[in-house]
Amino acid sequence: MIGIIGAMDEEIQLYKEGMQDITEKTTAGITYYTGKLKDKEVVLCKCGVGKVNASICTQILIDHFDVKEVIFTGVAGALNPDLEIGDIVVSSDCQYHDMDVTPLGFKKGEIPFSAKSIFRADDRLVQLAVKASQEVVEGKTIIGRILSGDQFVASRDTVKALHEEMQGDCTEMEGAAVAHVCDANQIPFVIVRAMSDKADGSAHINFPEFTVLASKRSYEMVSRMLPNL
Repeated sequence: MIGIIGAMDEEIQLYKEGMQDITEKTTAGITYYTGKLKDKEVVLCKCGVGKVNASICTQILIDHFDVKEVIFTGVAGALNPDLEIGDIVVSSDCQYHDMDVTPLGFKKGEIPFSAKSIFRADDRLVQLAVKASQEVVEGKTIIGRILSGDQFVASRDTVKALHEEMQGDCTEMEGAAVAHVCDANQIPFVIVRAMSDKADGSAHINFPEFTVLASKRSYEMVSRMLPNL
């Protein structure tokens, strides 16, 4: 079983339309759609926005649906100045940008007393995602670090700091939580993000209109990945 997660309705709608033999189950307020997509057994869900929602969703996928791989798709704000709206970041790894215990001597993003604070994506899934992206996306595709926090970043100063201090390529609100839970359970994962804005205050102009386009691209990418899983 392959787990596919989006954070918003728009991000999972095309998957629902493409699935066959769908059954629904609601657990902890999240509806899970089990069925077939491209002849593969999948379970699809909308986790909702934020790290806690993403964590709850991912653990349920693992415990209740016995998923063996997890793919998370959605939109993000670009931190890397070389990225433009429509470009794709496939996760090399993920980290929390709002974990900040620096007054006690920890590095920004470091989880105190934890062996790991950066969660590495599965190499095979990363390469499949990159190949699929290059086939369907006109803009650039990079493998990079995805930073997550319960904040919608819209400050040029914050963008600069997250890119330079934490080597982030994009920022969003769920990926590192999904990565953390998958890593703890030894489940391969990849996070795929389409850039909806430059995380610099222009999101109100770009975000709504781009979400639909990004969701279509993500669906096309995952559809090309599935036969190889």
